[in-house]
Amino acid sequence: MLLGSVSHQAGGLFNSVRSLSHSLSDANIRVLAPQDTDTAQDLPAWKPLHPITPKRWPPQSLGYAPGISKALRQGDTNIIHQHGIWQAFSAQASAWRKRVDGAVMISPRGMLDPWALQNSGWKKRIVAQLFENENLRRATCLHALNASEAASMRAYGLTNPIAVIPNGITPLTSQPDHPRPALLGEDERKTLLFLGRLHPKKGVNELLQAFALARQQDSGFAKRWRLVVAGWDDGGFDVQPQTLAADLSLGDAVIFPGPLLGEDKAAMLTHSDAFILPSYSEGLPMSVLEAWSYGLPVLMTEACNLPEGFEHNAAWKITSKPEELATQLIAALGEDLTAMAKAGRHLAEQRFTWQQIATRHMAVYHWMLQGGSLPADVEMLA
Repeated sequence: MLLGSVSHQAGGLFNSVRSLSHSLSDANIRVLAPQDTDTAQDLPAWKPLHPITPKRWPPQSLGYAPGISKALRQGDTNIIHQHGIWQAFSAQASAWRKRVDGAVMISPRGMLDPWALQNSGWKKRIVAQLFENENLRRATCLHALNASEAASMRAYGLTNPIAVIPNGITPLTSQPDHPRPALLGEDERKTLLFLGRLHPKKGVNELLQAFALARQQDSGFAKRWRLVVAGWDDGGFDVQPQTLAADLSLGDAVIFPGPLLGEDKAAMLTHSDAFILPSYSEGLPMSVLEAWSYGLPVLMTEACNLPEGFEHNAAWKITSKPEELATQLIAALGEDLTAMAKAGRHLAEQRFTWQQIATRHMAVYHWMLQGGSLPADVEMLA
């Protein structure tokens, strides 16, 4: 497994790649990633795996660690599964492939979706010409989290085989029993939870604007609901969310607890009443799967790439436009969402467990190395 970080700075990959690696227990898994400022504190979460995390050279955003190339040369590597693109480790994976004629699977993780390509587009065009286009085009197999992401890969001009396999969750074996987070206090208002990195593509500021509008338009909504925006600041905002919340006079109607990990995250999911993700672009958001597994009704955009949620009445469709979203918040959170919450949990447990996902990945890995019959999850260009 090769990725840009093994800390929570990797965003959803911190959970998804870690959980996939743990579920591939019958394989000899090595995890490689450049070191970052949070690597040391997050490494214990990978046990019993011991990721190799060489020192990252500046500039940090390039994701270049010479030790990655050294580890690939020294290790008995049969296949690289690369997660994420647009960083230097793509060039290192490509160099390894050329040297040993090795098999490479690349999971762009939503980074070829239209919104993602436009974000810092000039930088990506440079990286594409330097090494990323060749790396993608020469990959043995690409991995898409859903049909929408596979379509984005084809739109980019890629003709490789594509394995369409979603992220997963670890089903809860019992009803969660976590103490109520202190930050919620004894407030009787219900909690609408946003959980993820704070980045413009997540629609965070639009959510704050919509929440303020909903409070102005419906006094009952204002009395019943408050918003928790949990996550670390990933930069890129013209106006910081906390500043915007103050400008909108949201006061104690919104709480910014910072990143929530481990037991803190589990406690917040346990004691929230609904989950929201108004994203402009996603691969397949782990946060939605986790919310479903905790029995939370979910409000999300189509850009979250989980159409199953709408098809099975496990999610309420929203937009990222503040005026429309305000109306949707009032409508959705004024309903009894118990049936939606149950449908979400059932969907997560039936389709998105990590053991199922790992088995499907292993079938594709074996095919990449040994050939034979095409796995059910692999699509060839017609």
